[in-house]
Amino acid sequence: MSVTVRVPDGFHDLANVFLAVGLYDEVTVAPADTLRVTCSGPDAAQVPLDAGNLAARAAVALAGRYGISPDVHIHIAKDIPVAGGMAGGSADGAAALVACDALWSTGASQDELLAICAELGSDVPFSLIGGAALGVGRGEQLTPIEVGGTFHWVFAVADGGLSTPAVYAEFDRLTAGTRVPEPTASPALLTALRKGDTAALAGALGNDLQAAALSLRPSLADTLAVGTAAGALAALVSGSGPTTAFLAADADTAREIGDALLASGTCRGVRVAVSPAPGATVREPRG
Repeated sequence: MSVTVRVPDGFHDLANVFLAVGLYDEVTVAPADTLRVTCSGPDAAQVPLDAGNLAARAAVALAGRYGISPDVHIHIAKDIPVAGGMAGGSADGAAALVACDALWSTGASQDELLAICAELGSDVPFSLIGGAALGVGRGEQLTPIEVGGTFHWVFAVADGGLSTPAVYAEFDRLTAGTRVPEPTASPALLTALRKGDTAALAGALGNDLQAAALSLRPSLADTLAVGTAAGALAALVSGSGPTTAFLAADADTAREIGDALLASGTCRGVRVAVSPAPGATVREPRG
């Protein structure tokens, strides 16, 4: 993730290479007398269930565009770490959008859905399309990226969350008085993804928000060190943190890294996943 200083609209311009991984929440929608959001699964208690929830906002936005009353029960079965810098809330917003589109048979085009996603938040458009993409502006202007192979990842889930606005504010503090270059995507990173070259990808990974996340949560450095010592080809903070990500050479090494991280006590949980993965997808009801 390449980040510049805050621009006049209050946001930061980004050049963010998004790569979807195989961790999923499941969002279910059903007709109801009023808009209602429920949640189950790990960290469900941390998920807001009011009108500010991105899934609820997605339903309201789609309903408003088509003159429909947003009377729907949205249930979120969480599996993506909450407040972990992995865009779980954005994924829920995208999932609720495509689910409500199917429920209400609006027939919205992908361009219409992407426009709503951009209104909801910077990470929501990518959560809709998945795969890999370069996001510029606030991250919502997407260009798909070709990926030529499968990459193996380990994610260490930290205790507690990190406020994304706080991390950006710390980035501004740390970079005050310095010249921050315009955000650009690394050509080496794009080439590594296209070729499916894990070793080259490891050498090209970077996150301009990592120093800010480590400043606010110094203990993350211990987690990064453990994963590196266990064989990770690269280790970095995921997004604004506090989840940390480790690139492994293969599935067996990923499991070994995960075991070492759990044994170290530097994180409260570990998830192993592969990329790329699809975005929000409608599944037919079971049974």
